[in-house]
Amino acid sequence: MYLRTLLCLALVLTASAQATESTAVYQYGMPLDIARVVSMSEPVSELCDVVQASMVYLDSAGQQHTLRYLKLAQACSDHD
Repeated sequence: MYLRTLLCLALVLTASAQATESTAVYQYGMPLDIARVVSMSEPVSELCDVVQASMVYLDSAGQQHTLRYLKLAQACSDHD
């Protein structure tokens, strides 16, 4: 019985941790509440092309969010 209770508690905590993070796709003019950027990433591309990047950030309430957005690849700024 104790093991079942412990397992249920672990599942509830995992579900609530996943519920605190939301993923959004940026649209022009979308209001953003970014207090601190945690990380930014984009796929590696050798071509100067548009890629989908993502940013993980904390809002003013301390909740973590992931924002996906389109940008020019890093290769575009590497060309002189």
